[in-house]
Amino acid sequence: MAAVEFTSKAFGALTLDELYAMLKLRAEVFVVEQQCTYLDPDGRDPGAQHLLGWSNDGPRVLICAARVLAPGAIYAEASLGRVVTAPAHRGTGLARQLMVRALEECARLYPSQPIRIEAQQYVERFYGSLGFVTVSEAFEQDGILHVMMLRSG
Repeated sequence: MAAVEFTSKAFGALTLDELYAMLKLRAEVFVVEQQCTYLDPDGRDPGAQHLLGWSNDGPRVLICAARVLAPGAIYAEASLGRVVTAPAHRGTGLARQLMVRALEECARLYPSQPIRIEAQQYVERFYGSLGFVTVSEAFEQDGILHVMMLRSG
């Protein structure tokens, strides 16, 4: 498993280097690797809490990230989004470690609130193993099949 140091910050507390690293990682995975042409800066980052996972076994490099949104920001429930793991660190358990930390952040910020996510369908089982239940049929978003999933608070 990758040696990782997590930080959690409101958007306004991110340094320029942290913001750049986060946007770069998201673009590398969502835009380039997954070939999705979409506007990543969707206006929701300023109101989100950002969980960033930094490699601490060498140069400090961002290797995973997620954003936590308050109830009412997108859905009635709290939500997680822009969950991303650097390709070189997949298959190491890092995604699970990131999600466990993200769920802890949700619980800290929004105690007892359910959490809604739009999951890419190919990782539906992964999110199911973390307590999420599929609550929609598959739908296409940016050329990728997704499902809506919910986790009780």
